Amino acid sequence: MVRVRFAPSPTGSLHVGNALSAVANRRLGGWMLLRIDDTDPQRNVAGGLEAIVSDLEWLGIGWEDGPVRQSDRVARHREAAAPLGDRFDGVTLVREDGSPTYQLASVVDDIDFGITHIVRGNDHRPNEPVQRRLFEALGAKPPEFVHHGLILGDDGRKLSKRAEGSTVASLREDGLPAEAVRAYLEELGLPKHDVHLDLARLRRLSTETLAGLSDEELTARVGVPLSVAPVLRGARDLVEARDYATLILEPAPADVDAPETLARFRELVEAGVEPRAVVRELKAVGGDLKALRLALTGRERGPELAAVIAALPPDELLRRTVR
Repeated sequence: MVRVRFAPSPTGSLHVGNALSAVANRRLGGWMLLRIDDTDPQRNVAGGLEAIVSDLEWLGIGWEDGPVRQSDRVARHREAAAPLGDRFDGVTLVREDGSPTYQLASVVDDIDFGITHIVRGNDHRPNEPVQRRLFEALGAKPPEFVHHGLILGDDGRKLSKRAEGSTVASLREDGLPAEAVRAYLEELGLPKHDVHLDLARLRRLSTETLAGLSDEELTARVGVPLSVAPVLRGARDLVEARDYATLILEPAPADVDAPETLARFRELVEAGVEPRAVVRELKAVGGDLKALRLALTGRERGPELAAVIAALPPDELLRRTVR
């Protein structure tokens, strides 16, 4: 069985490049360990582990063992290093304070957990030679190393955590559904070369994902009544969907001066004309559709007007257009 490990440091929400590694490991491995590489206390962030677990669960990435903190295995790391000393092949294994370095802790844990494949970004490629030698020095066969390209920003450099869309948490906060983010990472696969973060592709996948949800699923994610579903259909992400829902559920007050349009609209509503036909009829007679939208939602722009009409019961449509 292929045994892999995903081993982020607890520095907060996952960088999308790390998330790419997580997806790649999960796809390859029949068994996966979630290991937390926290041997460098200066890099650790309070709540970092919890943020990583939350991101992985949101993306639908599970694991068979863990999370295992390397800091809980310090005694084992020192024991393994004892025959080799504090330095090996010019590389420090144990610091002056007795704590293990990344190279030692990583190799010892990979041995103890039977890791057969190490899947990670190209930035770790320089670690491979010394880690191979360390595996052999500890009497273990080195696993297969698989390195993939990094995700870059617009400037061609490794994507900064401060950049737009650079972390899983930021994508979630921007309203992208988890399926869209996971699908994007699956599409990238194991890129041989570095790739630029394609926010436009992510947004297209977001729109496609929302369009594929049932009314029940969509309204549940947005947290609104099922009746509001029609106006959510044009939304490109969940933030925009919530904004659209607010136009229906909590419209802003607005002054509208289009008595003829509103009067004709009320006649059509009272006659039971379906929403799209209402819009067509008003267009045909030169009605002020912008004023109607303003009366119904408090804004001049938003979701398709026919969808707004469909989302509101007749009595509410009449109430909002009485001036």
